[in-house]
Amino acid sequence: MHPLISDRWSPRALDPAADITDAQLESLFEAARWAASSGNTQPGRWLVGRRGSQAFTQIFDALRPGNQSWAGAASALIVGCVVTEDETGRSLPMPDYALGLSAQNLVLQAVAEGLVAHQMGGFSREDIASSFGLPPTAQAVIAIAVGVLGPPSLLPDDLAAREVAERVRKPLSELVFTDKWGNAAF
Repeated sequence: MHPLISDRWSPRALDPAADITDAQLESLFEAARWAASSGNTQPGRWLVGRRGSQAFTQIFDALRPGNQSWAGAASALIVGCVVTEDETGRSLPMPDYALGLSAQNLVLQAVAEGLVAHQMGGFSREDIASSFGLPPTAQAVIAIAVGVLGPPSLLPDDLAAREVAERVRKPLSELVFTDKWGNAAF
């Protein structure tokens, strides 16, 4: 497995003094832009705020309290959105899937830049739509905190314990099948 994949994880301990450079931030979105999408429809759109900016505050305020307990230390907060129709009103095929591919490119680019990224579903999509003025054809899907890894001591005790816990994944035998469902391929 490539180190960009094996080194990727979702820490919550972020250095509250670290900044993200313009070049780093732009490289994340450039990587996202080059993700595969159905028929090159590129339905992903991004909202970004650096720590201290109004956009950061708008995203932070939309996070659920559990995520607010640590995400304020991020160098940048990002929201991935999808547009569901093209300019003619035609529905775009599989926009959430395309955004997922785009978000993964963004996260892996963060690893390549020496940053970390934590994706979150715990936020108010309605608050994002309202505060950023999303059009009816756009929907917020994922929030991402990006920054520089900090020590677990920055976190509340319960989150600090999770931060240092061993990373575990299900074995391939539970995920990949052949011939029929449940028949392990590996």
